[in-house]
Amino acid sequence: MAKVSRFEDLVVWQKARSFSFKVYKLSSEGSFMKDFALRDQIRRSSVSISSNIAEGFERGGNKEFVHFLSVAKASSAETRSLLYLASDLEYLSNADSENLINEASEVARMISALMTYLKGSDKSGSKFVSNSNQI
Repeated sequence: MAKVSRFEDLVVWQKARSFSFKVYKLSSEGSFMKDFALRDQIRRSSVSISSNIAEGFERGGNKEFVHFLSVAKASSAETRSLLYLASDLEYLSNADSENLINEASEVARMISALMTYLKGSDKSGSKFVSNSNQI
């Protein structure tokens, strides 16, 4: 069992970070960048994913970590919903929209897997991950 000592070591946080970077980049183009309300909301929700993973990890306890992971997963759903709207408004190409939605869904699945692991773990405080390459 590998011990994860920093949130930056979590693959799920790394993927969430990369995802929010892509959202920022694509929302800085064309008509999307001029729709301030949608642009700002989708950026906030995408950043919330990695931020809540990090904050939950630093809380130290599994129950709190699971709570923050739940918030991160909900932010992933919010971001996906906003991506559908951005696609409907033709702010994103179909390919970009599909790729981002798939990436957000993958992050959500990874968050769910980590939540399941933590709920069943007898470890408390320090974060232990059975396969750190997967989470």
